[in-house]
Amino acid sequence: MASSDAGVLLFAWRGAVFRVAGGVQPPKAGSLFFCRHLAARPGERVLEIGGGLGLAAVLMARAGAAVVATDVVPEAVDLIRVNAALNGVTVDARLGDCYVPVAGDRFDLICTNPPQMPTPPGRARTDPTAAADNGGVDGWEILDRVIRGAPGHLVDGGRLVFTIFAFLGRKTAFAKLEAAGLTPSIVASETQAFPRIGYERLDHIRALDAEATVAAGAPTTVERFVIEGTRASSRQAR
Repeated sequence: MASSDAGVLLFAWRGAVFRVAGGVQPPKAGSLFFCRHLAARPGERVLEIGGGLGLAAVLMARAGAAVVATDVVPEAVDLIRVNAALNGVTVDARLGDCYVPVAGDRFDLICTNPPQMPTPPGRARTDPTAAADNGGVDGWEILDRVIRGAPGHLVDGGRLVFTIFAFLGRKTAFAKLEAAGLTPSIVASETQAFPRIGYERLDHIRALDAEATVAAGAPTTVERFVIEGTRASSRQAR
């Protein structure tokens, strides 16, 4: 008789327990940083784009928010549902790309901690670990789409919250938010270990680092930001 002895990998944090399954990246420093600065309020309607295993979605649901979490990976959508049930909350998990699963909906908070590692042309790896980091040639491939679409999916006064590595450019992030009609601000910053996959792309990252944030030689740390863009209320817009 064939048997399986693979076991079940669990991640515990902030009083919640999450199942981690193949094809879905376990939480890393960036995910925890992101979750620590998501101020979801009871009764708010929240959208998380790229929910992964459901860490942020479940924690926001536990805080009393009504959460929709999307992902392009079917295994992730299944895992979000499993982890919501495991923690006794409800999360509306939907399969699809960016805003496609929530066409016509509006939210108080949209949040994402997306793949944002600059990827040299022709060098995008497809294994789960690398695919969860690939942010296109300049790192903004997914974030650009999220920012452009946010005004059409935020209520008046609603917020878009996302993380970036410093080498993507704080000034660049602010300019992109302002171009979309959102008022930018920095919610938090944190120094983290330089990502391992970044070393194999270091020359490419340096070429894009307009604000000179990457240390000379072999960098050991990188600054990370949580950035917010706020949609003006109708009264403020007048």
